[in-house]
Amino acid sequence: MAKRAAETENGVRRLSAEERVARGRAARSRAPRTGQGECEPYAHRQDPVDVLEGQSAGRVPELVPIRYGRMSESPFRFYRGAAAVMAADLAHTQDSGLRVQLCGDAHMLNFGLLGSPERNLLFDVNDFDETLPGPWEWDVKRLAVSLAIAGRENGFTDAERAAIVRSAGRSYREQMRRYAAMRHLDVWYSRIDAEQLQTLGAAELRSRGRKALAETLAKARGRDSLQAAGKLTEVVDGERRFRSIPPLVTPLTQLLPDNERSMLEEPILEMVEQYGRTLPSDRRHLLRQFTVVDMARKVVGVGSVGTRCWIILLLGRDGDDPLILQAKEAGESVLAPYAGASEHSMQGERVVAGQRLMQAASDIFLGWHRVKGIDGRERDFYVRQLRDWKGSVEPELMAPRGMQTLGDVCGATLARAHARSGDRIAVAAYLGSGDVFDRALVRFAETYADRNERDHQALVDAVASGRVAAQSA
Repeated sequence: MAKRAAETENGVRRLSAEERVARGRAARSRAPRTGQGECEPYAHRQDPVDVLEGQSAGRVPELVPIRYGRMSESPFRFYRGAAAVMAADLAHTQDSGLRVQLCGDAHMLNFGLLGSPERNLLFDVNDFDETLPGPWEWDVKRLAVSLAIAGRENGFTDAERAAIVRSAGRSYREQMRRYAAMRHLDVWYSRIDAEQLQTLGAAELRSRGRKALAETLAKARGRDSLQAAGKLTEVVDGERRFRSIPPLVTPLTQLLPDNERSMLEEPILEMVEQYGRTLPSDRRHLLRQFTVVDMARKVVGVGSVGTRCWIILLLGRDGDDPLILQAKEAGESVLAPYAGASEHSMQGERVVAGQRLMQAASDIFLGWHRVKGIDGRERDFYVRQLRDWKGSVEPELMAPRGMQTLGDVCGATLARAHARSGDRIAVAAYLGSGDVFDRALVRFAETYADRNERDHQALVDAVASGRVAAQSA
């Protein structure tokens, strides 16, 4: 009986490794690898500004102009905020039929440094607002296009950009092939840590790049709740409170009159208490040792601007023992209309489940809750620490060699994240040992970068004409 149970999953017989290899190779008939480079126009493509306006309809009205302002700054910033636009486009490209847990917005700046519960510094995917099961190609293509767009903004030549994208594709493919030969537990325990990054940097980067990497690693270790409290809070009448930095950080006391503030404060307090039930028992115990002392609204990211995001200041032993949590609104994934709805009824749970599945290690305070707002509407949120050894790159300062190294690490990291959830053996068999997919990825990235520039210009024109209002912040 035990052997039979091990050979089935949800009543379906598990395929052998040989059968999974055959499945992957057969997928080439459905989706030839050379065809992965196709990015043809299609009928009835929605106007990109219409897509953005559709998303804005449910957001905080006074913050929406900040989103448009940030996205109109450059094609790369537009791309960061246009995951919904690209999701519709990806749905019109071929795919192999092999599904994994997707990040859903795997551009190069959604990879970075984070701290593990064991206090090791890791490199991993770090944004999961759009996570959902779907075709593995979608994440890889979103990463590749981000590298091409960033390369254009840095003035890299066509050949330099092609080398960067091709190398990232090769890194994903080769790492997936390594995972295909590994045991399940070895895949699960696999991770990229600071020591590996430094070893890679020593081999691939010149002295300036190695110095920049070392500085980034050191800076990340200092970005925690204590550092965030020093930057975002102040002591007022003997009490630690959030600073007012409007519109980026606005304390709750400034958002609503006194007689209405409790209507918003009480649901947030309830969220902190109730969301703890989604944490493991030891971390729930730890959370209960902290006391909420202040709240503020925060503007985050580019594409997320306008969604409801609260930062919550908690204190432990005393004023020098802070914990800052971020509660961010979670709506339906932009992939859902094309990849299918989530199995989770709560969107915050969707985000958390996807993050835990894809990341090598997740924030110890990561959880979710559903809250009824002062307008009577229920909204889903996911909660995590605001900062926990966070670190990211600055692509505009990179030379081609540095960006290629980053692309390689992102490609390998994405392969590991996909290998945890999908059929790594079939994906590896589909990709093969040659560079057919890598070269196709270059064609896709450059063609879509052209499309992104046109979409960015459409937003710039909409701002100039007064169709949408934009604000710098």
